[in-house]
Parts: sequence; structure tokens; C-alpha cells
Amino acid sequence: MTDILVRVIDAYVFRHTEEGLRFLLLKRAQTKKYEHFWQGVAGKIEKDETAWEAAIRELKEETGFAPLHMFVADHVSRFYETYGDRVNLVPVFGIEVGNDAVALSEEHCEFKWLDFDTARSALVWNGQKESITAVFNMVNSDDDRIKWSEVSL
Repeated sequence: MTDILVRVIDAYVFRHTEEGLRFLLLKRAQTKKYEHFWQGVAGKIEKDETAWEAAIRELKEETGFAPLHMFVADHVSRFYETYGDRVNLVPVFGIEVGNDAVALSEEHCEFKWLDFDTARSALVWNGQKESITAVFNMVNSDDDRIKWSEVSL
């Protein structure tokens, strides 16, 4: 029987600039699975760790940032893997940072700060596109979704 798991997170890092909202995309290193693939911050949830704690840890490990503000996006990404015959549900987070000084880990070889449309176009998987769109829409909304979904840091 196919397993349904929550074992990884996705986070879309953004900052406010004079030119508008900018999203951080990271390019996976050649030594990693899906080499040269553009993505947000992503990673596995470790034992005894919540999804939001994993997002903060991965943010620090992959970029050197600590979050200024963080919220749960109103979207859960999903994908199927033949390895393990499993469906993965992926919690998605929006994370605001205060500057553009990225400290890349060995997992990535390059980064870009992009406007929403360019960032969305650089992403390959529909789940990524839907996730960054959910974060963008929440940041630009006039409702209380971010307030209701805020992660206490």
C-alpha cells in the first residue's frame, strides 16, 4: 500500500526592496541529486523536529539567514516518488529576511534574488510554482492570513 508522508519542507525566502519584493532561489550543486535545479530553501524534517523548525534550520544551513518573519503558506505541495512508493505532502513556508547577504552551503552553487514573475518562471515543478505563488499572494494580500499563520520565533 502506498504511504503518505510528511518528511520534507519547502520555504520561499523573500525580502522587501526599493524595487519591490524579491525572492531567493538557490541552484543545486552538481554533486547533488537534481543538479543545477533552481529551488527555494528545502530539506528533510529530522527526528523530533517540527516542520517549521526544519524550515528554520534549513534556512540557516543553506543561506546563513535567520528569519525576520515567518508564516505557514496556505498551500501544501505534494509529489509522488516511485522509490518507496510514497506520496509526500510538503508544508510550505514564507520567510522574510532583512538583507541580501547569502552564505551558500555546499548543497548549492549559485543564488539569485528575483522578482516574483522571474522566480516563478525559473522553477521547474508545478508544486514549486504553486508554492511560491501562495507565498506571494499572502504577502500581497489585504487579509489576515499571514497574521493567522505566523510562526512565533
